[in-house]
Amino acid sequence: MAREKRLVGRDAWIVEALRTPMGKASAKNGWYRDLHPNVMLGAVYQAVFEKTAIAPRDLEDIVVGCTSPFGEQSRNVARNAWLQAGYPAEVPATVLDRRCGSAQTAVEMGAALIASGTHDLVLSGGVEHMGHIPMTAAGEIEKLFGPAWPAELLESGDFPVMGEAAERIAEQWDISRKEMDEYAVRSHQVAADAVAAGRFEREMIPLELDGAIRTSDQSIRPDTSAAGLAGLKTIFRPDSGRVTAGTSSPLTDGAAGVLLASDDAVARHGLNRRARILDQTTVGVDPAIMLTGPIPATRKLLERNGMTMDDIDLVEINEAFASVVLAWERELKPDMDRVNVNGGAIALGHPVGASGSRLFATLLAEMEHRDLEIGLITMCCGGGLGTATLLQRV
Repeated sequence: MAREKRLVGRDAWIVEALRTPMGKASAKNGWYRDLHPNVMLGAVYQAVFEKTAIAPRDLEDIVVGCTSPFGEQSRNVARNAWLQAGYPAEVPATVLDRRCGSAQTAVEMGAALIASGTHDLVLSGGVEHMGHIPMTAAGEIEKLFGPAWPAELLESGDFPVMGEAAERIAEQWDISRKEMDEYAVRSHQVAADAVAAGRFEREMIPLELDGAIRTSDQSIRPDTSAAGLAGLKTIFRPDSGRVTAGTSSPLTDGAAGVLLASDDAVARHGLNRRARILDQTTVGVDPAIMLTGPIPATRKLLERNGMTMDDIDLVEINEAFASVVLAWERELKPDMDRVNVNGGAIALGHPVGASGSRLFATLLAEMEHRDLEIGLITMCCGGGLGTATLLQRV
């Protein structure tokens, strides 16, 4: 179906989208426990060059999402990974932080650079080593250098931790613990089915990790059951809560990349046009219910493109928590047989700064497998943000 691209300027084509296996963020048995994030991201760089006809020097910019740019991920991890891999110093790189939407925004920024005519070939992606740089790292640094949320900011509003925000969503949309447990079971089951059927092979970068070649994600639990999840304790509201570890995304290590090209670059390098960015947006919401961002972000894209959910063939919405997806479902009323069909972050994992680019790789591979045209990616982000991107295979 012919659709008018709303993204102003030149077409921005996705010509490759790849990701590493996702590993548990565990010092005991996590697959990446002995690897530096530079190595994780460098594996993505290498895989992109192996899969395409481009040389490293052909890239004009690299844009990478990372939410904890401290320690091993500090001082521009995108650039450091590039140089450590031995690639040309003339190629620039940068890191951005839009919380969980960082890598999705990195792809959108790459698309904007292509559309504007600034560049012809951009590699976007994300990396997060939550095993080495935990989510609590920022708090430790704040003890030395001051708080990100000073008293003046805290007095102006409500800034809950993400788990409490997930509880508030469950409460506001009357989502029961049973519903969330059932959704989490579904995520693990369809993810396990996808692994068995080889449906992750197109997006996956096989890596030797912990003594074996890994081609799937470490946190998928095929034996997950509603009965098992029902026995878990609630963690954010111990006495009255509904959200458990089983209905939350696990702490994860991983990296992913998306190669974007103009028509000129496609022709020059003999690349394959897999999909184009049709439209993209980011919205803000009240931080008090900060994980609701996918609801207005999705609505905004649908409205300005004259679409309904019936026009969307396949959706990847990040499963930060089951309540996030179920509240979005309540509001948008999608056909859930089109949503996260190979599982989501509850099963696959959520390396926060990398997940956005992982969603592109997963969505595009499945759209090709099913020969579908229109795809949607949407994510909630800490601090009260929501991201959404429309893709079109043509």
